Amino acid sequence: MNYEQKKVLVVGMARSGIAAAQLLRSVGAQVTVNDSKPAEQLEGLEVLEGLQLDWQLGCRADELLEGKDVLVISPGIPADAPFVQKARDMGLYVTGELELAWQLGQGTLVAVTGTNGKTTTVSLLGEIFRNAGKVTHVVGNIGYPYSLASMVSRREDVIVCEVSSFQMETADTFHPHVALLTNITEDHLNRHGTMEVYTGMKMRMFRNQTPDDWAVFNADDPGLKGLSSQVHARVMKFSRKKEVREGAFVRNGEVIIRIRGEERTVCRTDEIRIPGPHNLENALGAVCCAAAMDVPVPVIRHSLRTFPGVEHRIENVRTLDGVTYYNDSKGTNVDSTIKAVETMTRPTVLILGGYDKKVSFDPLSREIMERKEIIRETVLIGQTAPQIEKSLREAGYENILHASSLREAVETCRQIAEDGWNVLLSPACASFDMFRDYEERGRKFKAIVQELS
Repeated sequence: MNYEQKKVLVVGMARSGIAAAQLLRSVGAQVTVNDSKPAEQLEGLEVLEGLQLDWQLGCRADELLEGKDVLVISPGIPADAPFVQKARDMGLYVTGELELAWQLGQGTLVAVTGTNGKTTTVSLLGEIFRNAGKVTHVVGNIGYPYSLASMVSRREDVIVCEVSSFQMETADTFHPHVALLTNITEDHLNRHGTMEVYTGMKMRMFRNQTPDDWAVFNADDPGLKGLSSQVHARVMKFSRKKEVREGAFVRNGEVIIRIRGEERTVCRTDEIRIPGPHNLENALGAVCCAAAMDVPVPVIRHSLRTFPGVEHRIENVRTLDGVTYYNDSKGTNVDSTIKAVETMTRPTVLILGGYDKKVSFDPLSREIMERKEIIRETVLIGQTAPQIEKSLREAGYENILHASSLREAVETCRQIAEDGWNVLLSPACASFDMFRDYEERGRKFKAIVQELS
């Protein structure tokens, strides 16, 4: 779509909205920016100064639709919100920042979605492609908006994009050359309502692919059963439990990639620097994507051996008096926290709780009960603390404490944990009841831990 001289309303002035406004101005659109919050409650607006925007902050979006051609909404706004439906009824073209960036950017797109593992996988892929000598932009739900990359990317660049289900609600022509689905477990049902709708949003990422493209699926995840038959692209799968016909798998402790009839050994599984079975899955998925993009095996091998992981994902913060503190603030759902719990090999105090996404905590409670010799105590915080306590007690787990803040939770863990133990922040919940996002929560946790003496 040609946005030159189009009158565009951008709603939601967080990172993606700010970036969308910048991109639209760079192609000559007439841009109105809106947020229900006033300017003093927003961050990062200074980059928009001097761009000749129409500023409409602290007011409702539905009052600004008249005379507009296009509405761009942030991922946090449901695609069926009343003002969005009103815009469609008025004939406006409605889209999101991800779709906008795809339309106006250049480069070969590799996209990753799924309930868990997205951030680690796209970060690892970024490392692999950079090590292969490609100019690489790691963008999307990871925190760096795709629109910023679209302003500078070239045709020969690689775009590695982390895609959320929220972003896919407004993605119509979005077309990755390689698309990876890591896994699907219960999440965001407060937004999508049912698992069927949530899964459908994830699968939208594949719908514009052709037989010239690649679709990559986790063969070990029961939530993905049958989904690969719905795509038009060439399919690769990955598995840490069995061999696959085409894709990446483990044989005798080695990572094997099989593609286009050729089989190559990548490395030993114990050479992969990022720890845990879930990270082995992330690595296998990344191997598939890299192979689809013709990255040489020695480059993939080196990247797996050296990639250290990402901030907020089972991140070792410090060891104090024999107690190691781990920041897993990225553990924003039940399945993600289960995976973090599975990586703990020493007695652990687990901090749980946060914003309510209307999901069941029972699978996590059962895992904690089964591993009660490892998860010695839990400290509950936030909006979901009562629900988590109820679930834990129903599973038979009784070692439960409460804290009114993250600082109090850390101080409680400090008192409980003994030499040789771990303290793990892995909330199994989003952060919006107490923090702006999981990053703010994780950095606050790290700051509190560093202040301990």
